[in-house]
Amino acid sequence: MRIPFVAAVVLLPALLLAQIPPGYYDSAQGLTGEALRTALNGIISPHTVLQYSQLWAAFYRTDRRTNNTVWDIYSDVPGGPLPYSYQFVTDQCGTYTGEGDCFNREHSFPVGWFNDVPPMNTDLFHIYPTDGWVNAQRGSWPYGTVNAPAYTSNNGSKRGPCTWPGCTGTVFEPINEYKGDLARGYMYMLTRYLNESQSWTTPITTGNEFFGWTESLLVAWCTQDPVSAKEIARNDSIYRIQGNRNPYIDNPQWVYSIWGPQAAIDEVVADDIRAWYAEGVLTIDLDATLPSLSLSVLDALGRTVLQERSGTGRTAHPIDLVPGTYCLVLGDVGQHKVLRFVR
Repeated sequence: MRIPFVAAVVLLPALLLAQIPPGYYDSAQGLTGEALRTALNGIISPHTVLQYSQLWAAFYRTDRRTNNTVWDIYSDVPGGPLPYSYQFVTDQCGTYTGEGDCFNREHSFPVGWFNDVPPMNTDLFHIYPTDGWVNAQRGSWPYGTVNAPAYTSNNGSKRGPCTWPGCTGTVFEPINEYKGDLARGYMYMLTRYLNESQSWTTPITTGNEFFGWTESLLVAWCTQDPVSAKEIARNDSIYRIQGNRNPYIDNPQWVYSIWGPQAAIDEVVADDIRAWYAEGVLTIDLDATLPSLSLSVLDALGRTVLQERSGTGRTAHPIDLVPGTYCLVLGDVGQHKVLRFVR
């Protein structure tokens, strides 16, 4: 769910409900940036590789609703009636001529981007059961934001021209409730396949790094759509099948330790600072004991969009921000405090 005008504290707690094996992430503790991504790659690689035909049975364990129907992220209507639902086995595609005919295997990270080879082509962390017709409409287009869709599914997923800053061409936009799920899946892909991705040809990466616009989009989606109970349960189910986990579901704060402008900043929890953005004004409330501080606001691409002094006590800083994730840095290098907020 999109969260407007909210200030977020730097560190996000690990999800205690996830069934993380004791010591699983020990070798990653205290690391940031590429050192953290490399450590995570060593933890989640290799994994038990499925055959392509085994995905159908795996979906029954990873994407099953409480009524035993298929959980299709491209047709789901959270809190509302579903336009249709699928039964496992009997509703597998096959042929289809429209939405609601059958479900198939959607590689959210398209197979053409990695030449459709194992182990990527059966890795459940980026593969979902989805309506066959909607899957075909998505094709191999990257994810993005769309204002003037050429196609809209029954649940509001859209295909059309990209409107995200820096993004051009046709993209596919899922509904808000699954944007974080898919973004964390993409970050898993560039972590699990840290070395293999160097040779991939995709519209969203260069080597094993995301393009700037892709990184900013995925970081924003992770923030706007936090980890859900569905993601936790799916992560646990895949672990029982593949023997590895998505670290960005278990420890969502690691998204910001590796990607986004704050990844280059040694973070300090700012208990004595409050900040919030509303109606074009960034308000900063410093503890009375703090002096005036240097103030910088960075966007999701790492660009400085505001730089001035904070003043003491409570100060207001008019600034016109487009929707996205921002990083507020107060103080000098080595003696700074950091907060993250969403416009």
